[in-house]
Amino acid sequence: MEEDQTGPLPAGVAFKPVSVLRSVFREDRFFLILSVFIGIFSGLSVVCFRFAIDWCSIFLLGSGAEPSRLRLFLAPTLTGLLIAVLVIHFFPLTRGSGVNQTKAALYIYNGYIPLKTAIGKFITSALAIGSGQSLGPEDPSLQIGASLASVIGRRLHLSRDRMRLIAPVGAAAGLAAAFNAPISAVLFVIEEVIGRWTAGILGSVVLSAVSSVVIVRWFLGSESLFRIPPVELERPSELIAYVILGIIGGFASVAFAVGVSFFRPRLRALRPWTHYVQPAAAGLLIGIIAMLGAPQVMGAGYVYMDEAMHGQFTWQFLAILALLKIVATLLSFVSGTPGGMFAPTLFIGAMLGAAVGGAGHALFPHLTWSPGTYALVGMGVLFAGFLRAPMTSVFMVLEVSGNYSIILPVIVANTFAYVISRAFLPTPIFDLLSRQDGLELPSMEEQREESILRVEDAMQPPSDPVLNGDDTIEKANRISNQAMQDMLLVRLRPSGWASVTKSDLIALLQNAKGGQTLESLLNADPVPSLHPDQPLDMALRYVDRWPLVPVVNRADLSELEGVITERDVLERYRDFGGE
Repeated sequence: MEEDQTGPLPAGVAFKPVSVLRSVFREDRFFLILSVFIGIFSGLSVVCFRFAIDWCSIFLLGSGAEPSRLRLFLAPTLTGLLIAVLVIHFFPLTRGSGVNQTKAALYIYNGYIPLKTAIGKFITSALAIGSGQSLGPEDPSLQIGASLASVIGRRLHLSRDRMRLIAPVGAAAGLAAAFNAPISAVLFVIEEVIGRWTAGILGSVVLSAVSSVVIVRWFLGSESLFRIPPVELERPSELIAYVILGIIGGFASVAFAVGVSFFRPRLRALRPWTHYVQPAAAGLLIGIIAMLGAPQVMGAGYVYMDEAMHGQFTWQFLAILALLKIVATLLSFVSGTPGGMFAPTLFIGAMLGAAVGGAGHALFPHLTWSPGTYALVGMGVLFAGFLRAPMTSVFMVLEVSGNYSIILPVIVANTFAYVISRAFLPTPIFDLLSRQDGLELPSMEEQREESILRVEDAMQPPSDPVLNGDDTIEKANRISNQAMQDMLLVRLRPSGWASVTKSDLIALLQNAKGGQTLESLLNADPVPSLHPDQPLDMALRYVDRWPLVPVVNRADLSELEGVITERDVLERYRDFGGE
């Protein structure tokens, strides 16, 4: 592994230009500029990765439209043996898709991903996808971008906080370049990797994603992954078909995820020598499927997704392809072959969607038959159900199609798929994989769903009268005699709060001149106020210094809705832990 270089530079050594830049720009501005260069380097690496996959495919499977039966049989099998040797002996961190590894870099390793991982992922994934393993380039591109960003961050000696964020910035750049879709990449990284966002984080992720896409379009053109046919929704009654698609896609997602979570740990628990042959065995079985008449399941399958959108297959064959792709992807992924799950997920969704649309049209000929629409919606359905990224799934379909008229069927179908997947598989697939690897990474879905304690859950109704700052000290002292607690709140004008004890009031009364107001005599710091809907942890910032904190109405800051103390906060957290 590479040496961590996040420490301070000795005087007089290299990288003086960086120090000069930092003296000119604040670190956050420097980080934004750095994000652009991360996007450029990630975009260039993805362009090379795409070429490498194409070259491997031509060399291993041939340049013809239909590979020979011998190549279909030998290419994925023999290449699987080579990949196993490379992964076991040289690049052990390249197993899997790369999403969890990037997430682990953020939450465990302070943004550290060795350059060796990017090199290994590039080589092994290009060999795997090019030889016909049923995997995709998007997840590896994400990890390659994250690794390059991590290396750049270490070379520039960024602070620890910036190093933790630099891997997701590179991940967004790599994914955006692979998809040629910056919005979807930004949403996925924020939704599933970072789990939160600020203006600074969002700006860095967006800049890296956009700059990487610019580089990819410079070299490969601005065309999207698919030739999108006209898509439309003419009759509202068609939404029933999309509901059915969402239900079928939801159950397909569950079956897919259960298969991965069941077979992956069992294959990894086999004797060590079997790990050398598992990728080859997966390649052999995939080659047999291809030889039996379904070569479409090999590789990422973008060409065949495009053909499905243009109605090139019967709906029966589309359904068969969706099933066989699930089997082929299971074989490739659980064997430890490096590669991504995004493209297979889109493939299964496209075939399933077009199959449902075709079957619906056969049963009800009056329905509008638009295979492109059903295929696109199917992509989002599997993305929402299997990868459990609901927001990304919607915007991905819209960004790829460039047609917002299908947003209603996309939202309807994706919602059904997501709800069904959550009901039958409570833990998302990426969380399952990380826990199988012995990592307890934060689950973004669980964080979105967990209950949040608010100030209103712990505050108490005010039991004592409230003093007004414009009261005379004599009146304030009389009112305090009616209070049960020693500490009282003071309402200041025009807004604001303070606190005072009974003993303080007595001392002020003894030294005050007649008619002086309480506010004119107080010299204590103002007491901060809270609002009922704020998270309860906000109260922890104040209750240690101010024994009694007012909870006020947002529309009228002088209206007291309750009070909160340190004891109230701690008791509510204790009760919440036992619920």
